[in-house]
Amino acid sequence: MAVIVPSVLLSLGALAVAAPAAGDEAKQSAAGVPAPEAADSAQRERRVVDAVERSARTLRSTDPEGSLKDLGALGRMVGDARVVGLGEATHGSRDFFRMKHKVFRYLVEEKGFRTFSLELPWSSGLRIDAYVLRGEGNLEDIAREEFQGSYRIWNNQDYRDLIEWMRDHNRRHPDDPVRFMGDDMGYAGPELYDRVTDYVARAHPRLRARVAELYRGLAPTTDADTYSRRYLELPQAERADRAERTRKVLELLRRQPPGSGAARQEHAWAVQHARAVHQLAQGFSYDVTDEDQVVRMMRYRDQVMAENVAWWHRRTGDRILLSAHNTHVSYDAFDARYPRTQGAFLRDTLGEDYVSVGSSFHQGAFKAFGTDDNVMRTYRVDAARPGSNEHTLDKVRRRDYVLDMRTAPAAARAWLDEPRVTRNIGAGWPDPMTYEIALGEAHDILVHLHDVEATDYLGTP
Repeated sequence: MAVIVPSVLLSLGALAVAAPAAGDEAKQSAAGVPAPEAADSAQRERRVVDAVERSARTLRSTDPEGSLKDLGALGRMVGDARVVGLGEATHGSRDFFRMKHKVFRYLVEEKGFRTFSLELPWSSGLRIDAYVLRGEGNLEDIAREEFQGSYRIWNNQDYRDLIEWMRDHNRRHPDDPVRFMGDDMGYAGPELYDRVTDYVARAHPRLRARVAELYRGLAPTTDADTYSRRYLELPQAERADRAERTRKVLELLRRQPPGSGAARQEHAWAVQHARAVHQLAQGFSYDVTDEDQVVRMMRYRDQVMAENVAWWHRRTGDRILLSAHNTHVSYDAFDARYPRTQGAFLRDTLGEDYVSVGSSFHQGAFKAFGTDDNVMRTYRVDAARPGSNEHTLDKVRRRDYVLDMRTAPAAARAWLDEPRVTRNIGAGWPDPMTYEIALGEAHDILVHLHDVEATDYLGTP
């Protein structure tokens, strides 16, 4: 399992397209059934397709600069939810990223949403937030420095366009800005340690020496990718000790009186920054050579991502579009390596104020790094195989559409609640695993795209 470490944070969270063998089995099974059973199966599929067609709403374009009228139906489906998890079936397709940009623009302009959250480290999110709020820094430099290692897939033209749109929006609406947050635990930049120690020096100077000693030697002094790889190469006992040290800092800050007014706000943010430092240390303290420990690590990661989103919502009051892989925004832990997902944790915390939107596609291309050599490439998959969710979904006459699976006709709901082979492609490829997912159990709403193309990747190969 040690070989998965460099890509564990994204590739394990991004599930694989059905392996060819699984597709062949589905085809052979269909070909081998007696004629009456085959006819019954075809009739049932036709009823499902007809039911989906009656309730699906056309998505005319994924162009984020185009008309938003076709998203009115999605707005009604979302309702008054405070957090909307919007998934993607690959981590590297332009059409999913552009669709998310368009949906966020709609939610900002029509539904009052104000934060875009991405599975990206908390400290990286703070740098991008400072850029979209106040124009601090240069986006190209920020992307090059923060979108590294497992997160380098985000260094693409589509996310650059989204962030620039957010910056432009804030120039036009300085008194009602949109914000960016990273909710993940995979890195904690040096400025995060500085934020905590600077706060302690100002507000609790008697703790300054203690916090400095506990944090000694922990802040990154290299680029993010090198730091993360070297961290995970440390002996497990040393990583556990680091987690204990960061926990002590977090507990020290929690025990301090928060004050009132601006002081209370400053204290809350300092505690959260210390929490993010600890999340990195705790997450990387697991034994990544032990499969059971990796499962615990990934459960912890999804819990952390949910807690960070919920904290941001409580602290800012913002309605949030949460962008992540289908795996994370889902309610259903259909991967044994993920005993509980971010979406499930958020549903526990927010109830019906959280809505999950999954994505699917019939065919197309995506960027991913090779699981054998870590090199970024473009990959393509052909039309979905018979027996898969996507094969049936794509028989609907609408090319691209949005479907509220909670209110779909009975024939569609029954079909959506049955697990079957489904594509879910992550940041690493190939992945030989096959997944069977009941879409109606995993998400509330589904966005289906007929064809997707690879994003324009701007990072190093």
